[in-house]
Amino acid sequence: MRTTALRLGAACLGATPAVVLRLAGVHPAPVPAMLLFGLGVLSAALLLMWAAETARADIAGPLALALLAFIAVLPEYAVDLWFAYTAGSKPEYAAYAAANMTGANRLLVGVGWPMVALAAYFAARRAGASAGAGGDGEGGGAVASTGVSLREHRRIDVAFLGVAAVFAFLMPLTREISWVVAVVLIAWYACYLFRIGRCSETDEEELIGVPARLAALPARRRRPTTVLVFAVAAGVVFACAEPFATSLVDAGASLGIDRFLLVQWLAPLASEAPELIVAVVFAWRLRGDDGLGALLSSKVNQWTLLIACLPLAYAAGGGSWALPLVERQVDEVLLTAAQTLLAVALLLDLRFLPWKAGLLFALFVVQFVLPGENDRLILSYVYLALALVLLARQWRQLPPTARALAGRIEGDPH
Repeated sequence: MRTTALRLGAACLGATPAVVLRLAGVHPAPVPAMLLFGLGVLSAALLLMWAAETARADIAGPLALALLAFIAVLPEYAVDLWFAYTAGSKPEYAAYAAANMTGANRLLVGVGWPMVALAAYFAARRAGASAGAGGDGEGGGAVASTGVSLREHRRIDVAFLGVAAVFAFLMPLTREISWVVAVVLIAWYACYLFRIGRCSETDEEELIGVPARLAALPARRRRPTTVLVFAVAAGVVFACAEPFATSLVDAGASLGIDRFLLVQWLAPLASEAPELIVAVVFAWRLRGDDGLGALLSSKVNQWTLLIACLPLAYAAGGGSWALPLVERQVDEVLLTAAQTLLAVALLLDLRFLPWKAGLLFALFVVQFVLPGENDRLILSYVYLALALVLLARQWRQLPPTARALAGRIEGDPH
């Protein structure tokens, strides 16, 4: 427990400078502020991840995984909603709200999912090599080539994400994220929670690191400790989200870097890094389904609830009930929707093979090699064309995926 206390203390210590500056009302220069408050957001995300994982000792099942996946990315919500709220009085911030949302979603699929697949691939090779050394020389290659196989109940996540992916094309078509979109996506996320709440299949995950040690505590000590860690993390998020978001914009101006790109990629990377690391560790321990399943659930909540909250925050900040999208944001949302549709098509058979991970990562990298507006539009069409080809090839997977929305899935008695 001493090691656990030290790690918790280190995470809190990482957030301390940012919290102290915030309470003292001190405003550092943009670049130091970006680093200090970014470290605070990262520390809060790490604490939230530990607390969410520990809570699984008291809450079990796919519904718990979905709820805890949402809790783990609260720092991302805080930063993005602050941009949307501020856009109500400063219209130029509307672009940053869209940038942060699209960056978080594309980073999760284009980098997070391939990282899990890569870790699973090398873990399988390692296991195969160990088996070969023990006398079973043919197991390694076969295991390493299978990729990540998802359990049948993950089809619920894929199905709900697929419908949300199709509906999302309404945003670039109307050039706004309206209150209608918000209502539909909130209702859709609620249906998702209800559906997986009725799934009887459980996720028996072996906790690792700090959560494992906290979960081993007696319930009378574990539960107050978990609540305390949640409370500390929430306080850090509240203290750091606004100055971190502001410093990102100001740092872009002072460094001569496109502020849009800083908001789009650096903020999501800081807020989602702990979740990505945990998912990769799961895969490295031959639990690829747990790792990819957690990121898949996070993608569902970010592509539904996060988007839905943006126009509400915009209206609360003094704007209208529709967050406007200008030309660049229209292209970014279209590209993210197209990537999401391809991701769904790749997971229809519940197998995430190495070539699928490579495809998602390669297409993610292309957007930086060809950053022009026309290039993003062409890349969107590439995503869509590949998705249509895969959907045509895997049309037999569509009926069971559709049934997962409200009917039975294999092995589920409900």
